[in-house]
Amino acid sequence: MVASEPGDGKLVVEARRGNAGAFEILVGRYTRTAYAVAYSVLGNVPDAEDVCQESWIRALERLEDCRDPDRFSSWFLQIVRNRARNYREYRAVRSAQSHDERHMGADDPGARPDATHEQGAERARLDDAISQLSEAQREVILLHDLAGWSHGEIAKALDVSEVACRQRLFQARVKLRQILGDDR
Repeated sequence: MVASEPGDGKLVVEARRGNAGAFEILVGRYTRTAYAVAYSVLGNVPDAEDVCQESWIRALERLEDCRDPDRFSSWFLQIVRNRARNYREYRAVRSAQSHDERHMGADDPGARPDATHEQGAERARLDDAISQLSEAQREVILLHDLAGWSHGEIAKALDVSEVACRQRLFQARVKLRQILGDDR
C-alpha cells in the first residue's frame, strides 16, 4: 500500500509533538534546496554544507516559531538565507587574508577534496561564472537547475511572482552565457 506523503503542515505539527520521523521527512525533502540557497549566498561547498546543518538545528530548536506550518519551506529557507548571510559577513570580518588569497584557498584541492575528480576545470569555470551572478539570480538558477524546483515552487518559497522568478532565471542564463562565451 503506497500512501501519498503528508504535507509540510502536517509534518510540522507532528514534529512539534516530538515525532522525529516527521522532522526527518522534512530534512529529506528540503536539504538539497537548503544547500542550493546556502551555496548561492556563500559560493563554496564546505561553508554551504555547514550552514545547511546549522540551519536544520536552528529550525528544530525554533519549530514552534513557524507561524504557518503549511509554508514551512519559505520559513526554513529564510533561516538558511539569514544564516548564510551572517556567516558570509562573519567570514569577511574575521578574515585577515586578502581577497586574492581567499580565492586561491577556495580553489585548493585540499580545501575541496572532490575538485580534482568530480568538478575539474569545467566545474571550477562554472562556479566562477555563477559567483558573478547577483544573489537573487544565483538563488533562482540553483533552485531551478540544481534542486529541480518549478517556477511556482521557487516563487512561493522566495515570496516573489512566477514572472519575477522566470525573469531572474532568464537573466541569469543570459549572463552565464556571456561569461562563459556560449553563443547558443
